[in-house]
Amino acid sequence: MRTLIVDDDELTLEMVGHALTQEGFEVETARNGQEALEKIREGSCRLVISDWEMPGMTGEELCRAVRKEDFGGYVYFILLTYHDSRDYLVRGLSAGADEFLTKPFEPAELTVRVRTGERILALETRDVAIFAMAKLAESRDPETGTHLERMRSYSRLLTQRLLDTGQMPGELNPEFVRLIYQTSPLHDIGKVGIPDVVLLKPGRLNDAEFEIMKMHSLLGAETLNAALAKYPGAKYLLMARDIAISHHERFDGTGYPNHQKGEAIPLCGRIVALADVYDALTSKRIYKKAFNHEIARSMILKESGSHFDPRVVQAFTDMEEQFVTIQEQLADDNPASGDTGETKSCLQECGSAK
Repeated sequence: MRTLIVDDDELTLEMVGHALTQEGFEVETARNGQEALEKIREGSCRLVISDWEMPGMTGEELCRAVRKEDFGGYVYFILLTYHDSRDYLVRGLSAGADEFLTKPFEPAELTVRVRTGERILALETRDVAIFAMAKLAESRDPETGTHLERMRSYSRLLTQRLLDTGQMPGELNPEFVRLIYQTSPLHDIGKVGIPDVVLLKPGRLNDAEFEIMKMHSLLGAETLNAALAKYPGAKYLLMARDIAISHHERFDGTGYPNHQKGEAIPLCGRIVALADVYDALTSKRIYKKAFNHEIARSMILKESGSHFDPRVVQAFTDMEEQFVTIQEQLADDNPASGDTGETKSCLQECGSAK
């Protein structure tokens, strides 16, 4: 794993690089924030040590830029600065930095911080396990394709927009954005307990079948609650459980399984609800064609305040170009249809059993 050192000062680059190479780390350097961002995009550097004060893009700005992108894995970020005030500490951590180190620093302390970063990055095996569990549930339905990849990208996009616009202060932070990306693929984990005769039925479900299908929210929550009983402090399990139990609730209280209403619905569930429905609308299913973005957009806007939290809908309209990009980049081989004849029944199914 390479460590990227970012600083416009050659002496600092040499000092930090020497301290780390002496301890066996492989290092790479960048002399400004933009150069660093390009190297991170290349995927070779997952641990970044950046100076704060740099011309052009500062270390704080670089950190914020890193947190807004998907690099195929977490990037551990250490900020270096001569400033040791609480204000700078708060700013750095708020930008998404994992560590904050004041110059001049002891090489031994820097080494310890970098090794801590390595241990954190090693925890990504947990994320692989989460996604594998989600894929197990998805494998029950051969027509869902890259649904999980798209859905978690939509969820993160909505959450980041809500954070950037100052929505839900006190609830949203960079960690929330990371967690919803990691855990949203588990939203339908309970489908492993739904019989194939219901899950794969090629048409609309009757009332009895629909009641069986609705059980997947409870089954998923029960599964994740069992894991929480063993690891009660695991935030990712808490969010995964909340998403599983609440992503079919509706803002007006007419959803399931608990008929929660408005802000009583966990925020993560409100966000995933829109991401999930958008993907269901724009993807082919065994009971419907794929609708194009314009039709999906109009249906979601119509359901603002009833099915969806209006603030989440606003975030969607703000970022709809990015939604289209994700949909195109991760598309299944299902061309979108412009046929609106099935839109009403489609929304009913997408918002409940998909």
